[in-house]
Amino acid sequence: MTLPKTPSFRLDGKRALVAGASSGIGTGCAVALAEAGAHVTLAARREAPLQALADKMGAEGFSVDILPLDVADIAATDTALSTNGPFDILVNSAGLARHTPALDTTPQDYDAVSDLNVKGAYFLTCAVARGLIEAQKPGSLINISSQMAHVGGIDRAVYCATKHAVEGFTKSMAIEWGKRGIRVNTICPTFIRTPLTEQTFDNPERVAWIEEKIKLGRIGEVSDIMGAVTYLASEASSLVTGTSLLIDGGWTAD
Repeated sequence: MTLPKTPSFRLDGKRALVAGASSGIGTGCAVALAEAGAHVTLAARREAPLQALADKMGAEGFSVDILPLDVADIAATDTALSTNGPFDILVNSAGLARHTPALDTTPQDYDAVSDLNVKGAYFLTCAVARGLIEAQKPGSLINISSQMAHVGGIDRAVYCATKHAVEGFTKSMAIEWGKRGIRVNTICPTFIRTPLTEQTFDNPERVAWIEEKIKLGRIGEVSDIMGAVTYLASEASSLVTGTSLLIDGGWTAD
C-alpha cells in the first residue's frame, strides 16, 4: 500500500503580484506568500508605504520588489503588467468602501467604488491571465472579496453590489481559463481589524451588529486570511476554481 502524499503549500520559484499590498489584508497576504517561498511584487498607488513594507520584508529575508500601480487606471495597469509579468499568482486586495444608506448614495460614490472594486479588479485579473496565457503557464488568481458578496449589509448597498459582481466574473473566468490551468477564486472575509475598518469599530451599534452575526464570537484579524491565501495560491488547492473561500466566523451560516 502506498500512502497518499499531501500536496505542497510551498511557492518556491513562483512570482506573485499583490495589489493593495501597502496595508491591512494586502500586507498579510504579501507576507504569507513570501513566507511560502514566492517572490512577491508589492503593488499599490503610493510608493512610500510600498517601499517601507519592502524594506521590512527584505530584512526578514523575503524576496520582494515594488510596483507602484493604480488598479483603477486600466491602461497603465496593462502596460505595467505586460512589462513586469508574467505572474504565477495574483492577489488583488485593492478595494474601496463608501458606506451610506442606499437613498443617500451619490453617483460619484457609486462610480468610485465600482471603478475600483469591479472594473479595476476585472481588468487586473484579465491582465495577469493574459500574461500567463501568452507564456503558456498555469496560475492562481485570487480576488479579495467579502462576506458581503453573499449577503446584504446595513448601509452597504453599493459595496455589496460590487462584491457580488466580483463573484460573478470569478465564476465565468474560471470556466474560460480552466483548460489552460488558470484557477480563479475569491476569499470572502468577515470584518477584519485593519486601519481602514477602525471607523466601523468606533461605532458601538455597528460593533454589536458584527458581534451578533459572527458565530465564533470575535472580530477577524489579518492573520486569519494568511493561511487561506497560501492555500489558494499553492498546489494544495489544485482542484479549486470558480469558488469563494468564506472566512466569516459563521456569518453567512444563517
